[in-house]
Amino acid sequence: MLQTSELTAEIRSQQDFILKDWVNYQLSALTLRRDLLKEQDLRDQSKRFLEVFLDALETNSDPSSPSWKPVKEMLQEVSRSRAQLGICTKDTATFVFSLKQPLFTLIQKRSQKDLKQLASDLWEINILVDELGLYIAEAYQRSREEVILRQQQDMLELSTPVVQLWESILALPLIGTLDSARTQVVMETLLQRIVETSAKIAVIDITGVPTVDTLVAQHLMKTVSAARLMGADCIISGIRPQIAQTIVHLGVNLNDIITKATLADAFQIALHQLGATVTKASAPL
Repeated sequence: MLQTSELTAEIRSQQDFILKDWVNYQLSALTLRRDLLKEQDLRDQSKRFLEVFLDALETNSDPSSPSWKPVKEMLQEVSRSRAQLGICTKDTATFVFSLKQPLFTLIQKRSQKDLKQLASDLWEINILVDELGLYIAEAYQRSREEVILRQQQDMLELSTPVVQLWESILALPLIGTLDSARTQVVMETLLQRIVETSAKIAVIDITGVPTVDTLVAQHLMKTVSAARLMGADCIISGIRPQIAQTIVHLGVNLNDIITKATLADAFQIALHQLGATVTKASAPL
């Protein structure tokens, strides 16, 4: 059985040397991105972790016990910060696994005369560090997935700009595939702008949509229906010959929706519905 209190006391007595060896090992890792993680930040993180690690180890060596909660919270913090910086999983896990070397060295010195105790202590500390290493790897993966999801949401919002073409006329140019998630963002963005501008007409331009299938057509119909409920009529522009043939082949009913080949044509129709006209200025004399 690992004598945690005695081991903790010895580690604390040599804490500065252990910290130095541990940090040097991390800095020597070939994959360490020093352009993303500053050396001082690494030293500060390592020092803080060693403190909470020793506080927990002083109680027991079971990472599932409540005394190890502060350790896991810090590992989550480290994994989250490194995921946001774009540091890889290997470098993040190395933060924990590299602690083995200075700990093994200390254990070998204190138990070198008792081989049975040495083997037992090394095995238990190895299992402990491995569990913490797996924990930070899993925490990193969750943090990375959160970062990716947030980036995807940001890209969705940026890829659905609503432009005010004229008083009471909005344009929503769509580029790329229109799936369920993006349709939701499109509708929310368009409806919000309709409320903000009191728009009467919204032009949905699908010139940049590569293909239109039954699902895409359904998404367009949902967007049109939602806009109508807010008091705005919709015009769909960007209907290319291939898309027109596909819509007819699929049997999609767009009879009650005005469609045009270009955004310019749709804009003219929108102006006409509002009773507005655009004329060329007469040439100066």
